[in-house]
Amino acid sequence: MAPIVALFPSLVLMMVFSSFSQRADSLSLNYYEKTCPNAESIVTNAVKSAVSKDKTVPAALLRLHFHDCFIRGCDASVLLYSKGSNKAEKDGPPNVSLHALYVIDSAKKELEAWCPGVVSCADILALAARDAVSLSGGPSWEVPKGRKDGRTSKASETTQLPAPTFNISQLQQSFSQRGLSMDDLVALSGGHTLGFSHCSSFQNRIHNFNSTHEIDPSMHPSFAANLKSVCPKNNKAKNAGTAMDPSSTTFDNTYFKLILQGKGLFSSDQALLDFPKTKDLVSKFASSREAFTKAFVNSMIKMSSITGGQEIRKDCRVVN
Repeated sequence: MAPIVALFPSLVLMMVFSSFSQRADSLSLNYYEKTCPNAESIVTNAVKSAVSKDKTVPAALLRLHFHDCFIRGCDASVLLYSKGSNKAEKDGPPNVSLHALYVIDSAKKELEAWCPGVVSCADILALAARDAVSLSGGPSWEVPKGRKDGRTSKASETTQLPAPTFNISQLQQSFSQRGLSMDDLVALSGGHTLGFSHCSSFQNRIHNFNSTHEIDPSMHPSFAANLKSVCPKNNKAKNAGTAMDPSSTTFDNTYFKLILQGKGLFSSDQALLDFPKTKDLVSKFASSREAFTKAFVNSMIKMSSITGGQEIRKDCRVVN
């Protein structure tokens, strides 16, 4: 991997992230035990119902939670509607393909009927992401709860999300700014075992890669050829793309095995082999599904414990 660089020196960015530096000590496993004891089962049922009708829902919910937590902490700001001249996060370029937001709305509606004004949209997102993984054959875990919902959502801040074109130094910066380690980076990247990607996210690797290579030389030739057939240079098909891996509706460790074969889809996936520590973790997770799932759970709890909200929204799409 490329050399690890110092943290991104933007004072403004550091100030933003310091505002949600509080972590799991403000959350608890039994937060709703007395105020809304059915909270988790209501969310789980909403996710189960959606998954039974649409197998793309788990990947969508996991991505939704990740994109929420990386901007202003896990405060459900990704769910807010744009209003007036303010363009919200969900309408920012990296988020326009987010979907399954209706699952969160459905769970919130049921929760408001049982225990109005108690369960935050941010907690629903965290619980739904856990259920999405579990229902896809992955691990389950106890989710610390007690997050608050944010009141600010800006599309301009979505540039802070790690991009599929990032190299290892850029990835390290992005995760470090949120208190996440290189171990967390590799484990959470394993979430790419679920879902689908549009051509735009990996087009840079298969067409005009650089001045000497048409295709990224780190890609397996047959894999690159297949992607080129799916995503030709002047592709006009809006929904053209490919599954993240052949078992893209099952949460497993196939993602890491593919990276070792030169079949990682994004630049940011294949970049995990460019630094000794992350390369060793890729190899470890490729050889042991158990090691991966244990690391993934730990990193999910760590990431989802970055808090930053101020209220409990009555409607997940608008501030109170």
